[in-house]
Amino acid sequence: MPTLFRFLMTLLILAGIVYGAMYALVLFVEPNRGEMSVRIPPERLQPPR
Repeated sequence: MPTLFRFLMTLLILAGIVYGAMYALVLFVEPNRGEMSVRIPPERLQPPR
């Protein structure tokens, strides 16, 4: 039984670390916002028949 308890505690601690890392990413990382444009050559819009 102590082995099962130790295993479950290890899993809980690892889950807490992962959850904390995800929470820190949400708080401290800002996404880059901006307009994006991609030029498409006319040949790709109307392929030859």
